[in-house]
Amino acid sequence: MQERSSVAALATSLRAELNRYSPGGKLPSSRALVERFRVSPVTVSRAIAQLAAEGLVTTRPGSGAFRAHPRTAPAAPGDTSWQEVSLSGDGGPEAVPRTVDASGVLVTLAAPPPGVIEFNGGYLHASLQPERALSAALARAGRRPGAWGRPPTDGLPELRSWFAREIGPAVSGTDVLITAGGQSALATALRALAPPGAPVLVESPTYPGMLAAARATGLRPVPVPMDADGVRPDLLADAFRATGARVLVTQPLFQNPTGAVLAPDRRPEVLAIARAAGAFVVEDDFARRLVHDDAGPLPAPLAADDPDGVVVHVCSLTKVTSPSLRVGALAARGPVLERLRAIQVVDSFFVPRPLQEAALELVGSPSWGRHLAAVATELRHRRTTMATALAAGLPEVALPHLPAGGGSLWLRLPGGAGADADEPAVVAAALRASVAIAPGRPYFCAEPPAGHVRLSFAAVSGAGEIAEGVRRLRTAFDRLSGG
Repeated sequence: MQERSSVAALATSLRAELNRYSPGGKLPSSRALVERFRVSPVTVSRAIAQLAAEGLVTTRPGSGAFRAHPRTAPAAPGDTSWQEVSLSGDGGPEAVPRTVDASGVLVTLAAPPPGVIEFNGGYLHASLQPERALSAALARAGRRPGAWGRPPTDGLPELRSWFAREIGPAVSGTDVLITAGGQSALATALRALAPPGAPVLVESPTYPGMLAAARATGLRPVPVPMDADGVRPDLLADAFRATGARVLVTQPLFQNPTGAVLAPDRRPEVLAIARAAGAFVVEDDFARRLVHDDAGPLPAPLAADDPDGVVVHVCSLTKVTSPSLRVGALAARGPVLERLRAIQVVDSFFVPRPLQEAALELVGSPSWGRHLAAVATELRHRRTTMATALAAGLPEVALPHLPAGGGSLWLRLPGGAGADADEPAVVAAALRASVAIAPGRPYFCAEPPAGHVRLSFAAVSGAGEIAEGVRRLRTAFDRLSGG
């Protein structure tokens, strides 16, 4: 962190001095910059590289760094209004609108302003990410023979086999495709399993990124309500009959956003209902490695006991490591695997080999087990801290379920049905109090039964920031109520 700060500071200083040099003028030597700013040669090299990437300087091996010539002014903006007609010209009344709403995803991807507590984050805080282990794995991966060569389109056989073992003994490496993270795998599965315009059954509420991917593919998400034990089989059967859908997307373990786990007696029932409807079940097993250390034994993935190939399984290493380790897997049996493979090849060719090699190095190292255990302990501690703070500081906000996995809590706002109208006011008031929270509306594909918000305890620095964030939320609620 200190090295990165030094690079940024030096780049800022050099950027401010560039006007002293005419275009093509030579900057001081690296040795002179080291002595003047009292930084390391590595810091100087990285700062110069940053300015070169910005187009402000050019470098010549053996000669040094020079101020770049000014770039030509961009052309005046043209008239792009014609695109509105083109993009809305869907070819007739039967075509499916192609608008894409990524707002629910961007809430968890956008970095908050300085000083704002990030209760809306979707990834582990940097302090929970295995940065040293990742760096070491990437360094070892870079030394592997052929590390920068073209990998097999399906993924490295060793990595496919590792994912297969993680899913269950009934799955082999040949059933697995390596993907660029879980979101890419979900999008591929949805495109493979249903044509544009088709209905797809989804849990209600559910992950906004999946809803966005479904709509971008031209599918029509249809909600199936949940309770504390997961998706309701009686309503699921009704939904299949009413819509003729051939796909269900489910998160049976630590569902996002509710944290619910599909009850043991419902697991075979859900698969039987889908099988009777001639439908696939897309199992998004995103949170298995975000289990808390008080959860007890976990149920196996639905794909582990699926002889008929009903389940298309999606999992990823990203959530428990780093947003940039975008390595995941799709697992399926039967003819659908070939369609999944074809779509993935057309979309991306393959996942970069260095990332696959680094993933193999990471999961095969002694640090992997230690990292998972540390995350399990810390997430349980943070969950308990946030739940306790909310009960004491915001008793009017309901916590229907205390999850044993994942990184967030799903809260119901005070008020009756239709209270979702209060969500924008709550979210805005929270941001004014310097805490960012995720509104509940994007998690529903139809009208929500009540107002909700989602608070992440995984994306913040620790217990102290959780306590301060809840204190700021109390201030926000008080201001809304005029207190």
